[in-house]
Amino acid sequence: MHPSPQPSTPDAAAVGGLRPENPPFTALTDLAARIGARLEWIGSPGADAGEVTGVELRAQAVRRGDLFAALPGAHTHGAEFVGVAIAAGASAVLTDDAGVAMLAARTGESDASLPVLVHPDPRQVLGEASATIYGHPSEHMQIIGITGTSGKTTTSYLVEAGLAAAGHTIGLVGTIETRVAGHRVPSALTTPEAPQLHALFAAMRERGIDTVVMEVSSHALALGRVDGVRFSIGAFTNLSQDHLDFHKDFDDYFNAKSRLFAADSAVCAQRAVICTDDRWGVRMAEIARHAHPADADAVETVSTHPPADWTATATSSSDTGNQVFTLTGPDGTPRTATLRLPGHYNVANAALAAAICCSAGADVDAALAGIANVDVPGRVERVERGQGFLAVVDYAHKPAALEAVIATLRGQTKGRIAVVVGAGGDRDRGKRPLMGEAGARGADLLVVTDDNPRTEDPAAIRAQMLAGAVAVPDAERGEVREIGDRAEAIAAAVRWARTGDVVLVAGKGHESGQEVHGVKYPFDDREVLAAAIARIVPEDRAHGGNA
Repeated sequence: MHPSPQPSTPDAAAVGGLRPENPPFTALTDLAARIGARLEWIGSPGADAGEVTGVELRAQAVRRGDLFAALPGAHTHGAEFVGVAIAAGASAVLTDDAGVAMLAARTGESDASLPVLVHPDPRQVLGEASATIYGHPSEHMQIIGITGTSGKTTTSYLVEAGLAAAGHTIGLVGTIETRVAGHRVPSALTTPEAPQLHALFAAMRERGIDTVVMEVSSHALALGRVDGVRFSIGAFTNLSQDHLDFHKDFDDYFNAKSRLFAADSAVCAQRAVICTDDRWGVRMAEIARHAHPADADAVETVSTHPPADWTATATSSSDTGNQVFTLTGPDGTPRTATLRLPGHYNVANAALAAAICCSAGADVDAALAGIANVDVPGRVERVERGQGFLAVVDYAHKPAALEAVIATLRGQTKGRIAVVVGAGGDRDRGKRPLMGEAGARGADLLVVTDDNPRTEDPAAIRAQMLAGAVAVPDAERGEVREIGDRAEAIAAAVRWARTGDVVLVAGKGHESGQEVHGVKYPFDDREVLAAAIARIVPEDRAHGGNA
C-alpha cells in the first residue's frame, strides 16, 4: 500500500524545508540496490519492504512515508531517535551496523516490523539516496553552484536577476533566503542538508523552475551536503582566509572548494566559470580544464585585468552614483555594463554573473539589463534617516572582505570613516587579529564590539581582535575603542560622525539576530543603526553639533 505523502503546508515547510506536493514512490529494494545497502528487518520480517516518498535526517521533522536517516554523530547516534521518527510516520530507516544493532536491542520481543537499509557509511550515500527518492530533480533543471570565500551571495543575486531578465524561471538557494520565481519561501537551514536540498529541487521543478542558482559553501562540499546534485555550471569567486576552524589549513580549504571542478569529484560541474583575479582562481581554472580536456569551451575565465575569456575594464562612476564598466566576452565585442552596487570587487562579481548567465544560455544584453538593477540585502546597504553622513551595513566578516569594503567607502568620501565590527564565536580564531588589523588600518575610528559570541567569552574574542588592531604602527592606525554592547558601539560611531563622514557597521549584514550562549536575541544592524541615527542626530543638531 502506498503511503500518503504529507502536503507541504507553510508550517511543515518551516520545520522541514519545502517539499514536492507529489513525490514519486521509491521501492526500498530499488533504493538499496542503487546505494549499495543491504535490506534487513527489525522485528517480524514483512512480506514487502514497501516504498518511501521522502527522506529526513531530523526525527522531529519526519513525515508519513519518509526514510529516516539515522546517522552516527559526534555525541549521539541517530538510531536513538528512531522511535520518534516511527511515531511520526517513517516507513523505513537508513543506518549503519551500529545503528541496526541498537535498533535490534531496543526492539526486543516487539512484534514491530521495520525495514532497515544498512550501509557502512550512510552519510556517504545520503545524497544519492535523497536524489533517488525525489526523482533526481537536478537532472531536469540547470543547477548553477557558486563557491568562493566572498561574493557568493552577491553573485547569486546578480545571476538570478540576469537570467530572469533573459526569460528564465529561477530558483535561488542562498545565505539570505530561498526564493522560487522571485517569491521567498521558508528556509530552515542556510546550507540545506542533502535531504532538504533534493526535496527543495523537486518542489522547484514542480513549480516550473528551469534554473536554480545556489551558493555552495566549503562545508557543504566537504560534508557531502550537495552529493547527488548534477551541477550544470560551477562558478568560483575568490579565496581568502575563512573557516580555518573547520579546515585544517588553507590547502584543505581550497581542496574542499575544488570538489565542484575536479575530475575525480562526484559533483564536478559540467561547465565552469572562474574568476581569475587571484592566484587561487588561476589554480582552480587549471583544475577545471583538467576535468574537461576534450572541451575547450567547458571552462571560461573572468577577470578585471586581461587576459581572460571575459574581462571587465574601464570602470567609472555615473552621475547617479552607479558603476559603469566595459565587459568584453569571448566574441570580442565590448559592451557597456551598469551596476548599482559599489566597489571594484562587485565589478568582478557582476562580470562573473554575466558570464554565468551566458553559459546558462541567456542573451548577454538581456542579462546585463537585469544585473544593472540589483540591490543585495546587507551588502553595502545604505541606511538613510536624513543624516548628513553615509551610514552603511555590510556582511563583511572576513579580513579581505572588510579591507575591500573600507577601501570602497574610502573612495566615495572625503570625510572620515568609522567602522563598527566584531568576530563570531566558535569560528576561525586565526582571523580575529587580522580583522582588528584591517579595521585599524582602514578606519579613522575602529569600534571593536561583539558579533555572535555564541558559546565563547565575548571579552576574549574582542581581546584577540584588539591585539591585531594595536599591533598596527601608530602612524598607520586610526583611533581604536572597545565597546562590547553592539547597540552602544553603533551609537558611539553615530555620535562621532560629522557631515561628510561614513559609518560602516560590518559583520552581520542581513542577519536579524545575535547568538549569545545558545540564545538568539533579536538584533538587526540596519534597524539598530537607523534607530541610533534617529535618536542621536536630532539631539546633536539641537545642541549645535556637526552631524
